[in-house]
Amino acid sequence: MSDTFILFDEVLQFERYLKTERQLSPHSCSNYARDLKKLQAFCEKSQITDITEIQDYHLRNFVAQLKHKGLANKSIQRWLSSCRSFFKYCMKFKLIKVDPSANIQAPKAEKKLPKVLDVDQISSLCDLKGDDFFSKRDAAILELVYSSGLRLSEVVSLNTTDLDLQDRQLRVTGKGNKARELPIGRFAFDAVTKWLHERQTRQAEGETALFLNQHGKRLSARSVQDRFAKMGKQQNIQQRLHPHMLRHSFASHMLESSGDLRAVQELLGHANISTTQIYTHLDFQHLAKVYDQAHPRAHAKNKT
Repeated sequence: MSDTFILFDEVLQFERYLKTERQLSPHSCSNYARDLKKLQAFCEKSQITDITEIQDYHLRNFVAQLKHKGLANKSIQRWLSSCRSFFKYCMKFKLIKVDPSANIQAPKAEKKLPKVLDVDQISSLCDLKGDDFFSKRDAAILELVYSSGLRLSEVVSLNTTDLDLQDRQLRVTGKGNKARELPIGRFAFDAVTKWLHERQTRQAEGETALFLNQHGKRLSARSVQDRFAKMGKQQNIQQRLHPHMLRHSFASHMLESSGDLRAVQELLGHANISTTQIYTHLDFQHLAKVYDQAHPRAHAKNKT
């Protein structure tokens, strides 16, 4: 099937609906389009030419095919979620009479604990040397992400007007356009202050972004990811370093020190506390490790 093949006009209508009515981000719209393209390919192969012909057993068969191809359960969940949203839209506008996805059970995704850095690794990473434009900018990004637990999208969308240096606070807009106020730690405050002075030397006319590229324009998410990966290699961090790893580390260290799950939820901007609860497993792992190392009865006695 060619990439330009369109099986259902309803899919095009749905994609326009996502962009204009729901005003989803281009990234989210792209994900929906990619998932629904898989549905269209399956329907073409199954000789289904009308949306009303799609039955629940068709979707079950396709889920089984995806699993057979080795697609991760989490990816299958996302695909099925996209299909459900599409069929819900079709039901709303009376394009179909029965939702074929209503009774389809998604496979359970394996819960993978997020990778985090320990405090010593964080300290070493944030101890960046250099007094040039890039060093000051990267230091400010590192410190701010770890200080306030920011998402990558939140970092690159920050404007200078989001900073309140007098009260050492930061206003960020997270998922669902929900804004939250966050404290700026001492090290982050110092790094951001130094960066603001440096920023003035490169700022393009009218540019409001807090973090700039070498041309004085807003720094892209991809550039931040590349810079993090490079810094991770310089610090000999085994796994690929990415901004979310610092966010995970922030959450884990905060929970480990305070034990206040609700406070960490607020700081991270999680809509549901169950999302935050994964860090309690990380905290338990830390406690279990300490126990194994310290408790006199944690290990069997050495045989002589």
